Amino acid sequence: MAILNWQTKRFNELSVIELYNLLSLRNEVFVVEQNCVYQDVDGKDLNALHIFGMDDNIMVAYARIFDAHDYFDQASIGRVLVRENYRNLDLGHKLMRHAIEHIAREFQTSNITISAQAYLEQFYEQHGFKRVGANYLEDDIPHLRMDRS
Repeated sequence: MAILNWQTKRFNELSVIELYNLLSLRNEVFVVEQNCVYQDVDGKDLNALHIFGMDDNIMVAYARIFDAHDYFDQASIGRVLVRENYRNLDLGHKLMRHAIEHIAREFQTSNITISAQAYLEQFYEQHGFKRVGANYLEDDIPHLRMDRS
């Protein structure tokens, strides 16, 4: 099992290489793998804290977190991903635990909202998230709002 070096950085703390790697990885997973053409660079990265796991020099897990009112009314987690050849190593769960713990420490809250891809509902339920409302399309992919408190 991969032992990752976990890091959390504000946008202006990211090196050019780290920024390139996280944008490349997001593109690899969300645009190419999921065959979804959408605008990933959405202007929200500037306000996010970026959490990523490194295996030596390879970024293998990533998420961005926001304080309340920077994305949703509550703190939030988004762009959650694990590089394809690192899946089934429990890294998605480790990433979510890091994100939730960091929100509690940095933003002093346990109230979190996510816009989850619908097929991952059970994954997020394992981290205390509950469905709120009906599914909706986001970039032509079924999503649902989930809250944790």
